[in-house]
Amino acid sequence: MLFIPRGFRASAVHCGIKKASTREDIALFVADEPSVGAGCYTQNLVVAAPVILDRERTPADNLQAIVVNSGNANACTGPQGMLDARQMAKQTASLCGLSEEQVLVMSTGIIGEPLPMPAVSRGISAAAAQLATDEKAWQAASRGLLTTDTCNKIRSTRFPLGGHEVTILGIAKGSGMIGPRMATMLAVILTDVRLSPTSAQAALARGVEQSFNSISVDGHTSTNDTVLLLASGAASTAELEGSDLAEFERQLRSILTQLALAIVQDGEGATHLIQIDVSGAASANDAKRIAETIAASPLVKTAVAGGDPNWGRIVSAAGYAGVPVDVARLTLRVNDFLLFENGVPQGFDRQAASNSIRHNRQTQIALTVGDGNGQATFWTCDLTKDYVTINADYHT
Repeated sequence: MLFIPRGFRASAVHCGIKKASTREDIALFVADEPSVGAGCYTQNLVVAAPVILDRERTPADNLQAIVVNSGNANACTGPQGMLDARQMAKQTASLCGLSEEQVLVMSTGIIGEPLPMPAVSRGISAAAAQLATDEKAWQAASRGLLTTDTCNKIRSTRFPLGGHEVTILGIAKGSGMIGPRMATMLAVILTDVRLSPTSAQAALARGVEQSFNSISVDGHTSTNDTVLLLASGAASTAELEGSDLAEFERQLRSILTQLALAIVQDGEGATHLIQIDVSGAASANDAKRIAETIAASPLVKTAVAGGDPNWGRIVSAAGYAGVPVDVARLTLRVNDFLLFENGVPQGFDRQAASNSIRHNRQTQIALTVGDGNGQATFWTCDLTKDYVTINADYHT
């Protein structure tokens, strides 16, 4: 069951950016009243026009709409790209009775091609006329973000908080060009709790660090990565604080993590979701760096694709992460098979270990690197021939 946050409407239409007429490529999210907004963005120095625009406008307490196009990234498009992004916001504002500064913009798709603005304009007009609150509208809006994804990614939760029933709904897209610090991914998070701009930005940033910044498909950070949050306050009258704010953050982090894992599971050509748990490091940052290094190794990823319990590739990747590891304490388990303990290879049933990888969608790598308190979890997927085929044929 999909829970819809109070105070929001959504829609999506096909305007012609994507070739297939059945695929939505304009999505619109509108709040009934001015809402608190926050954003997290790519750390790539080459950024798309919508990223520049949204950075200027978040965090804030008067935001009311997000307009999204998919199929064209509006990145590396020069001054015209900024004019087009602002025109998307301006038109949305005019149709929804807002000021231009109350609208955020997201784009995803092919880099370096100008937006087909006549088509985009027709799409925004059509989407504004179809805004609705029913689940069909929200499912369509979730499809409006997709590019090479094989499925839409939408998650929601409703829970009691401060004497009220409150809701968080999240929508994301992403399949390839996915690396830590986000990557070719967009996410829209909508909630009916009441937040201050400061608490909204802090909660989103902490949640993103433990979700979208802890996944990788191919390690490629893109130009358009954006996560936006709007909080309408329609379910409560007081700003969250104290234990209520902490519970909201916990629920928000859960939704963000679910969306992040959906992206990795939908990685281009992927057949395995790989979870890497590192413990015993000197700090959480060190643990995450080790986990991220293992996740980035093509040799580790191809070993999992082939069902190979290749402990040497995993252990050696940990060794070049650039942070201290205690080789004498290094212990590795893959799907609960003990492969390496206290710096020494262990005898194990290789065929059984291989079958546990081959025949399960998820592979768990658990690595202890010392006796410190630092630990981290990172997710990636395997690297298959299909990934190479998809990206050899895809025009970026």
